[in-house]
Amino acid sequence: MKSVLGDRRAIAILLGPALVVYTLVMLVPVVWSFGYTFVSGNPLEGFRFAGLSNFSRLVDDPDVHAALLFTLKYAVIMTIGQVVIGYTLALFYVFVLRRSSTLVRTLVFFPVVVPTVAVALLYQKIFQSAPRDGIVNELLVNVGLDRVDWLGSGTTAFIVIVVMDIWRSVGFYGVLIYAGLIDIPDDIIESARIDGARGWSLFRRIVLPLSLPILLSSIIFSINGTIKVFDSVLALTNGGPGSSNTPLTLYMYRTAFAYSDYGYGATIALLLTIMCFIVTLFIFRSARRDITT
Repeated sequence: MKSVLGDRRAIAILLGPALVVYTLVMLVPVVWSFGYTFVSGNPLEGFRFAGLSNFSRLVDDPDVHAALLFTLKYAVIMTIGQVVIGYTLALFYVFVLRRSSTLVRTLVFFPVVVPTVAVALLYQKIFQSAPRDGIVNELLVNVGLDRVDWLGSGTTAFIVIVVMDIWRSVGFYGVLIYAGLIDIPDDIIESARIDGARGWSLFRRIVLPLSLPILLSSIIFSINGTIKVFDSVLALTNGGPGSSNTPLTLYMYRTAFAYSDYGYGATIALLLTIMCFIVTLFIFRSARRDITT
């Protein structure tokens, strides 16, 4: 094995095809998209060099500001919800259900594999207000409360989006964190219990510190995924009502493909890329600082 790994020709043969495919599939489109940020137009009309006009437009565009605010608000709330509920589920699997958690984990994970459009249609029916009330409004009426037009207001539609996406994705984070928790050695847990650690003390002093790496991975997964939210919002509300729940991804899609403004769409995509990079770098630096201290 050492002779193979020490041979540059062998390394090139083993890694070369994968690097070529990665370059063609990932790096070339990124560079190509970055080049679009300096032009305006589309393939039918032709492209014209626009300099930095797309970037100045990005700074002054109120629709971008609204989409950015929605994206950040959605990302923060969803990350907290996914990681906290997922961690709670994982603790429940490990310390309560233990070996009998397989069925529960399967049922909770099931929404992850259901198509997004199907989930969106389900939630449209659940929160429907016209022409017939959905399940939620029927429950409100039965307990003496007024029905709510859930998808007719930006605030209530945002609540429905968050509830739907947490329900749809929390099973993944429960299983992900569960995989990290079961790697904690049993002898450490037992030693802590022998020393008198119970309940909150056991969690705070043993379980939480040893599960920080998987928690960090979950936070990165969640933030980068929620910043790039697209399909669930498109399927449930199409960014509405109006543009009140339009994320940057949907605004980018409409700009580039509905309005054929490739240059400005690529500029919005670059903003998304920078956001994901900054957030990931910030989390890694914070975690490294905690480890060194």
